[in-house]
Amino acid sequence: MVISSDKELRDVLKFCFEGWGYDVVVFKDSLSDIDPVRRASPDVIIADVHSADTANLRICRALKDDFLTAFIPIITLINKRQLRSQLLNIKQGVDDYLIKPPDPLDLRVRVEMAMRRSQYSFYATPLTGLPGGRIIEETLKERIKAGDDFSFAYLDIDNFKYFNDTYGYVRGDRAIMQSAYMLYDAVSKFGNKEDFIGHIGGDDFVFVTTPAKHRDICHNFILSFDRLMPFHYTAEDRSKGYIMARDRTHNVKNIPLMTISIAVANSRRRAEFKNAVEINEKVAEVKRYLKTFDGSKFMADRRNDKDRGIEDACVYKPKKVSGSYRPLGRILVDNDLLSAEKLDEALLVHWRRGLRLGEVLCELGFVSDKDILKALKEADADNH
Repeated sequence: MVISSDKELRDVLKFCFEGWGYDVVVFKDSLSDIDPVRRASPDVIIADVHSADTANLRICRALKDDFLTAFIPIITLINKRQLRSQLLNIKQGVDDYLIKPPDPLDLRVRVEMAMRRSQYSFYATPLTGLPGGRIIEETLKERIKAGDDFSFAYLDIDNFKYFNDTYGYVRGDRAIMQSAYMLYDAVSKFGNKEDFIGHIGGDDFVFVTTPAKHRDICHNFILSFDRLMPFHYTAEDRSKGYIMARDRTHNVKNIPLMTISIAVANSRRRAEFKNAVEINEKVAEVKRYLKTFDGSKFMADRRNDKDRGIEDACVYKPKKVSGSYRPLGRILVDNDLLSAEKLDEALLVHWRRGLRLGEVLCELGFVSDKDILKALKEADADNH
């Protein structure tokens, strides 16, 4: 993606990148919000800072603050005379810079290096693109040092290993990707702008929010999880409510469908955790207790209540989802308006780019607006 109001520069960059085999998206004006970037989902962004003053720097900062765009490399082009005055701003929102006009060979090398860093970053989980263990630890250290109240939540998908063993790693990856998207959606809708989401790896996720927000996030994530995750199973397994799989002792057992357990540790100023290790120990304790309950549930520790043990804390289990629910994609497949293969392709775009599934299906040309409206009406009828 190239963002520049300099027509001559835009034309040169477009010519060069297309010659190197890249698809190029060009914006001639400074962006007012990051939605066009999320829609295009570029691998690298080239932002001409000089031609748009500080407007593009503000967009760079906004991109770094959003979960879905934070890890897109941003290279700024800046006039040499501006470099000293804009140096601090550049550090806040970009990954690299070049003096304008850039040497084409330098630019190509910088872009390829940026893509390589992005793709093989040690600190991000490749499957979901979310921050991994090191960044999670640094985030906790920053929250503890700041001394503000915060909640650290640890999410673990129950029975995921059995699902993965039975259905294979490809289906398992799809379940993880959808979980990441649903968590992003819940935190975005019910959390704070500065909240954090991380993916430890496998079926383990975390988020950091404030004590006033964690309950709504957990509650609504569980509702989405219990409503949608059964559709990763076959219709037969969904109707049974379990799969047959071997446990750790190699005995064949009926394993319930995937559920979610969310353990929350609250850090308040009057009872502050000293380090990330203490927080992890607390959520591990809560998680072990939660695992003794069936179904999806969440619980926050009672760290500030010295007279009560963890067993006295409340385990919250949102009401069970109606068995008649069907998501949009399933309705389209059941009505022979969409193949399972095309739905899978559209879902990958939906989860990675954060666009509505119906919008993605129409954009890819898989279904018409009329098909979407008909399926949505059918979904409303199912839910009533």
